[in-house]
Amino acid sequence: MDFAFTSEQQDLKRQARAWLTERYPLDRDWEAQDDAWPELAELGWLGVSVAEEEGGAGLGFLEEAILLEELGYALYPGPYLGTVGLALPWLGAEERAAVASGRTRWSAEVRGLVPWLGSVDRVVADGTAYDARGSELPTVDPTRTLGRLERGDGTPLGGERNIPRARAAMACEAVGVAQRVLELGIQHASTREQFGRPIGVSQAVSHQLADTYADIELARSLAYWAAWCVAEEDEQAAPAAAAAKAFAAEAAVAACER
Repeated sequence: MDFAFTSEQQDLKRQARAWLTERYPLDRDWEAQDDAWPELAELGWLGVSVAEEEGGAGLGFLEEAILLEELGYALYPGPYLGTVGLALPWLGAEERAAVASGRTRWSAEVRGLVPWLGSVDRVVADGTAYDARGSELPTVDPTRTLGRLERGDGTPLGGERNIPRARAAMACEAVGVAQRVLELGIQHASTREQFGRPIGVSQAVSHQLADTYADIELARSLAYWAAWCVAEEDEQAAPAAAAAKAFAAEAAVAACER
């Protein structure tokens, strides 16, 4: 059995990496809240798993997982994870069509907090849609704000909660972040010199990079397994997604700290 990505999925990954690298260079203005939402809609990324009759591509979660990893690698500042990873399963046909066309951005309340509250139009909370109003909280990342939702009149939604999908989505994004950090660490260790030698020759440095590499490879395997289980509605989706999210999130944080 072949567990590799298809040629079409590999093409999607390459095209996403190329576009995001050009659109979001590391020397960009990190304070600017530019998430290129209309451009993502034109690329078809917002409606990857949305049915064709609703304006989407009619593909599946594996393709979304590829994009989530690449968006994490690019340190993308917008609410793609909130919309596609967290909110989309709750939405009915009309709301999904609006997402695919780029007309609306969503987030979801998670343990009383809403990521990207100030950057989205609507929020899912307990199966109900609310306008994105509330108080924003300070965070260390200006591109990913948190807020507390102010619930007004809500509209019941037609979908249902999908925790494995949300966890798998977060795991894939975390893998992308960790991979980017590892590459930055390798670049720094290869060019920064101390006592006339690159600091990467020091075991104290190289061992930490090696540990990060090993963590990322395991996290990626877990994230891909979880994404496949979610896409195929496999009975292992729940434990696979839980394992992937737990390990990948910790691996990404550890990579940044190292």
